[in-house]
Amino acid sequence: MTGQLVHVGVYSPQEIVREGIVSLLDKHPDKVRIVPTPVEPGDPDPEVVLYDVLALLGGDTATLTYLVEMSGSKVLAVGRDLRPDLVGRALAAGVDGFFSMGADEKELLAAVESAAREWQADEDADADPGAAAVGSRTPDTRAPHLGADVGLTPREAEVLGLIAQGLSNQQIAAQLFLSVNSIKTYIRSAYRKLGLVSRATAVSWAIRHGFAAPD
Repeated sequence: MTGQLVHVGVYSPQEIVREGIVSLLDKHPDKVRIVPTPVEPGDPDPEVVLYDVLALLGGDTATLTYLVEMSGSKVLAVGRDLRPDLVGRALAAGVDGFFSMGADEKELLAAVESAAREWQADEDADADPGAAAVGSRTPDTRAPHLGADVGLTPREAEVLGLIAQGLSNQQIAAQLFLSVNSIKTYIRSAYRKLGLVSRATAVSWAIRHGFAAPD
């Protein structure tokens, strides 16, 4: 990411928190550009999204689910020292990392740049189709054919099959030797074709249509 602007979305239910983070990052216009946070399909994905875990107190899980499962962004949780349980929930949901609300300007910028480097590494891996295909296999010999009648590609069906078995995006990426961003792309396209809106509905659909259920 050297010499390239990192596009960052900041999501918080508290305006003062969002504006505080933005003001610190705005001091580095040569490194960071603040952009809208993606919240639904069609929104552009920045390289990094900073997600304030306080949003979870208000029951706002849909945004975090979208960011983790369907956006192409690296998601960092903004933790509250007095609520480590919220950080735990964010990590369980699949965020890529976290930092404390008490982080100073230098630490905040370092976290953003580190996440952006990981994002770029994923992009570079995706650009090498030979590397992406190494070791790829299906969990079930039927998986590439299931869902073909509704337009799923073999890879989309494969990913849905692993979702039905209860695997996280990170586990699916490791098993298929793909990046997490690639897995998110397959999930987005499969959800769009099937009219699905969450992982729970994807699991339900997959099991109803013959994919292996969790052990």
